[in-house]
Amino acid sequence: MSFFRTDGVAVVTGAAGGIGLAAANAFAEAGAAAVIFTDIQEDKVKANAEESKSFASNSDYKTAAYYMDVTDPKSVDDVIARVVTEFGRIDYLVNSAGVDTERYVPVPENDMEDYDRVMAVNTKGILITSRAVIKVMEKQEPRTFTKRNGTIRGLGRGVIVNVTSVLSFAAQPGKVAYITSKHAAIGMTKSLAMDVASKGIRVNAICPGWVNTPMHHTELQKIPQIIEFIKRAVPIGRVAEPEEIGENVVALCSPAGTYINGAPIIIDAGLTLTVNL
Repeated sequence: MSFFRTDGVAVVTGAAGGIGLAAANAFAEAGAAAVIFTDIQEDKVKANAEESKSFASNSDYKTAAYYMDVTDPKSVDDVIARVVTEFGRIDYLVNSAGVDTERYVPVPENDMEDYDRVMAVNTKGILITSRAVIKVMEKQEPRTFTKRNGTIRGLGRGVIVNVTSVLSFAAQPGKVAYITSKHAAIGMTKSLAMDVASKGIRVNAICPGWVNTPMHHTELQKIPQIIEFIKRAVPIGRVAEPEEIGENVVALCSPAGTYINGAPIIIDAGLTLTVNL
């Protein structure tokens, strides 16, 4: 069950699993007219899109799944053009595709190819995908929402949510590529928000702490002691579930979020209140 309502058409990158999948599913539960699942893992997004039909709350719900490489402008442009042809518009974009540093090593040992790979997905990928979608959003008619007292609130032409991290504001040893990419993603979020606000498009970022995702499981294999650190450092003593993050993505896109723009929203159960990451 969703705590927020959204109709409209949502495109989600990185929707093969983790936060991207949770966000896509949350849109389906919240009443979206259509949710488009995208990822480089095509088989997984096709299965996820098909499963979303079983719990979507909109009786006219539609879905699709496409292979899309956020580092490749042609791949992105082709998919976005296909979405517009099939669904008519794009109301929400969630940039959730992301990768971690391959090896946690000191800066002198950092692999520059790995650095380029991480930056290409986590930062440049946001720009490539946002650029393509903004071109669509700025041409479409703005939407409105009728409040319970009968007054009308403007929803604008679209909303973009970038999935970043609490490490957009902190650092850890051995992760220079990942941390640099997430810091840059906040700057990009703010810059995009300033550029497109006058066109009726809002851009925000969510910044989760540890989340129960495949990326987190891989991190645990590299640094097993993180399990005990989380128990001590996170005030509620656990990691987030992906659904807890996905619901907040929908909240930013819903009528409840119409006055939130250019904001990095930290979702970490209080981890960063006192802890030096």
